[in-house]
Amino acid sequence: MKPMKNGFRWLAVAAMFAADAALAHGDSHSVKKNVEMKSTEFGETGDPRKATRTVNVDMRDTMRFTPAEISLKRGETVRFVVTNSGKQMHEMVLGTMKELNEHAALMRKHPGMEHEEPYIAHVQPGKKAEIVWRFTKPGEFHFGCLIPGHFEAGMIGKIRVAQ
Repeated sequence: MKPMKNGFRWLAVAAMFAADAALAHGDSHSVKKNVEMKSTEFGETGDPRKATRTVNVDMRDTMRFTPAEISLKRGETVRFVVTNSGKQMHEMVLGTMKELNEHAALMRKHPGMEHEEPYIAHVQPGKKAEIVWRFTKPGEFHFGCLIPGHFEAGMIGKIRVAQ
């Protein structure tokens, strides 16, 4: 009887992980839990308690972000509050243009691909999510919606980080 109980426990644990995986690209949440610290060419995971600025970003079914351009200073930790005002799923992905183009190509090949990174907010229609990011280097970076067809339709924004 004991092996059967363990089997049910493992089944329950597996079901919880499967549910999390199924929601990875579908459900939005306002604050990411268990965010892995990540350092990239365009910055690093920000500490929400150290956010020095909040930038509200709206996504619409017109395949545009508002604002489409954001100016920041090197070292700023920014809380992006990302709202999906449309009726379709949208996402905001931070990165270099090269990285966004590569990721968009991968999404076209594997549209159901699940991924959860601290620089990505997947947002269901009518919902909000947050990205907290620290910009450690000056330069021109971008954000885009990499849902197949959205990036190609022009759903791209620019971030200028000044010294």
